[in-house]
Amino acid sequence: MRKALDALYRFSAGLAALSLVIIATMVVVQVAGRVTDGLRSAFGFEPYGLLVPSLAEIAGFLLVAASFLALASTLRNADHIRVNILLQMLPHSLARGFEVWVLAVACGLVGYFAWNAVLLVIDSYKFNEVSFGIIPVPLWIPQAAMAGGLIVFLISLVDDFVVTVSGGVPSYMEAETSDPIEGTE
Repeated sequence: MRKALDALYRFSAGLAALSLVIIATMVVVQVAGRVTDGLRSAFGFEPYGLLVPSLAEIAGFLLVAASFLALASTLRNADHIRVNILLQMLPHSLARGFEVWVLAVACGLVGYFAWNAVLLVIDSYKFNEVSFGIIPVPLWIPQAAMAGGLIVFLISLVDDFVVTVSGGVPSYMEAETSDPIEGTE
């Protein structure tokens, strides 16, 4: 089960990275098109009018996808911002109980958001909603990436909740203690 979950988290992070690569590629193509048109104009030729249609809109959709698809991976690698001041002041048994409580609340909140994101995807698909850009993108596609990222994030939170309740160390605490940069100070 651990291998399957870790593979899911890596796959989601890979999709997030791919989204960022696609954004960068589209921007480079757009800039190259503008430079080409500028050079053609400077030398007295007619510009081609090269552009990536709906670049800003599609890049925005991909950025949302990257942000949500990376949530689980950033949690597991301790890359989320966490404030541990209270936990450090509490006795270990109380801190552990507080950690379980925080994970339970996080599971509830993220579960609520994931459920509503899925409902939003279903509505957008059912009513055939599209974006207003040059290229009408069906809105359920970027919304599905958001919902999928939230679902994977929820799975990672439940994973850490179960590990913590079972007496283990949650992934983000394990990653904090095994941080190679932290050990060099």
